Amino acid sequence: MCDNAKWPLIPFEPWKESCAALHLQTQIVGKYRLAHTPWVNHSWHATLYVNADGLTTGLIPDGPGITVQFDLQRQRLVASCPTGKSDGFPLEPMSIAEFDSRFKKVIATLGGSPEYHGFPNELPDATPFAEDTAARPWDADAVSRFHRALVRIDAVFNEFRTGFLGKVSPVHLFWGSFDLAVTRFSGRPAPLHPGGIPNLPDAVTREAYSHEVSSAGFWPGGGGIDEPCFYSYAYPTPDRLAEQLVGPATARFDKKLGEFVLPYEAVRSAPDPRETLLEFLASTFDAAARLAGWDKGLACAIGQKGVPRLVG
Repeated sequence: MCDNAKWPLIPFEPWKESCAALHLQTQIVGKYRLAHTPWVNHSWHATLYVNADGLTTGLIPDGPGITVQFDLQRQRLVASCPTGKSDGFPLEPMSIAEFDSRFKKVIATLGGSPEYHGFPNELPDATPFAEDTAARPWDADAVSRFHRALVRIDAVFNEFRTGFLGKVSPVHLFWGSFDLAVTRFSGRPAPLHPGGIPNLPDAVTREAYSHEVSSAGFWPGGGGIDEPCFYSYAYPTPDRLAEQLVGPATARFDKKLGEFVLPYEAVRSAPDPRETLLEFLASTFDAAARLAGWDKGLACAIGQKGVPRLVG
């Protein structure tokens, strides 16, 4: 995992249109999961997860039980159920309306109910899926490299996740903002979030930020920063957070976004990408937790393979 040759190049500009298509496609699949899964705190029931093939929903309690997977190495959307049936279609150039139609047919074929909210979230000037008939490209090579980057990032995020004894989220992909994220909680209630995120009900945002958080994640690009980038922020934002020194030296506080950012390329090209990313995750969390007065006992050493954590 430390070999930077295993962290692929994923410049945003060459595949941004394909990235936008994949983003909307994950919204369709994610909304299907959302529609059929009981609510879990902070919308954790709606997310996607990185696996060896691409992105998966996990088992959705609809019909016989259905799992949907973006196989980003073989360029297919695949759905399967415990009866042994599966169905899918190639991931290729098509409109969002065409993807939506094909996906609904797949779910119906497996005995599921392809009913979900048909409008994108967290995107300004959004078009309903069924009406988005513009042709969309599909850069299969870029999509494959993006997935391989997610595999490396997911491993480091999961390692970082082990260094906390309090409530911590899974490592998961939020399809609304299209970011892979992991979030730590202080355990204290947070001020009411003001909401105002485009095409997202304020009630959802306020439930997501009901308690103090320190959150880190990864964007492939877009949404105010046009390069693949890691981020770290706290809600509520502690005073003087922007003034804190964090590592590595290539990290910075973006005043427009209100959070620390670290270019993916700075990690990929580092002598040890894993250590570089862990430094960013740990130092930005430490800065936020210290300023906000989090319980110091919540942090702990990163977990070791096969070694139970010592207690007492």
